[in-house]
Amino acid sequence: MIIDTHCHLDNEKYSEDLEEVLNRASDSGVGKFIIPGADPKDLEQAIQLSEKYSNIYFAIGIHPYHVDDWDSSIFQYIDHPKCVAVGECGLDYFRLPKDKQEREENISKQKEIFKKQIQIAKEHKKPLIVHIRDAGRDAKEILLEENEIRGVLHCFNGDTNLLDLANHNFYFGIGGVVTFKNGKKLVNSVPLIPREKILVETDAPYLTPHPYRGTRNEPSYTTLVVEKLGELLNMGYDEVVNLTRENSEKLFQI
Repeated sequence: MIIDTHCHLDNEKYSEDLEEVLNRASDSGVGKFIIPGADPKDLEQAIQLSEKYSNIYFAIGIHPYHVDDWDSSIFQYIDHPKCVAVGECGLDYFRLPKDKQEREENISKQKEIFKKQIQIAKEHKKPLIVHIRDAGRDAKEILLEENEIRGVLHCFNGDTNLLDLANHNFYFGIGGVVTFKNGKKLVNSVPLIPREKILVETDAPYLTPHPYRGTRNEPSYTTLVVEKLGELLNMGYDEVVNLTRENSEKLFQI
């Protein structure tokens, strides 16, 4: 059984055919799904889906793009039986304001909100789902300051400077980018990741694997990620499936 550890099934792009999407996933061998928190307004939908389907779980968190919408009240659901993590949270410097003061203020706010969510994860003994884009150095520094925290670097991009976080209870979420022609950095990094720290994800509806790049992503396409991982790790398809399932179950307790 494949576990898609990061798929935005609460996204409006699935509003008309979610049942079909889930059926295709099931037919492809995908048995469990985790919906990450990103925008607080989507949390209610994620909770409803987790309560409707026994194999859907959710996380609570605020994406760096939504730090201005910080609302601590959403964490009232942290002890919901289907809530398995805090996040996705982290740092994203890809779309910073051009004005220097505004940029510095945004970075400061991102760090503040990231640290708040780390503390919530620690208090409730939940793993983190960490989003890092163009901010590897700062994110790593913050994570290394913390003790007794574990989690996954979602959509790992191949930054070798982050690999030693494997020694600090962090896993690496591998998605469709590993199949991209311009994904060589990630391709070269995958064999360096301890096998017991590799997870499979889609980030659906985004980052669709080759050869479907440019269309809506969905959990059934995890099979393409598994195939590529098998190639890079010199493992059979079923071996990768079993490895990543065990890793996912260990981290998220599902």
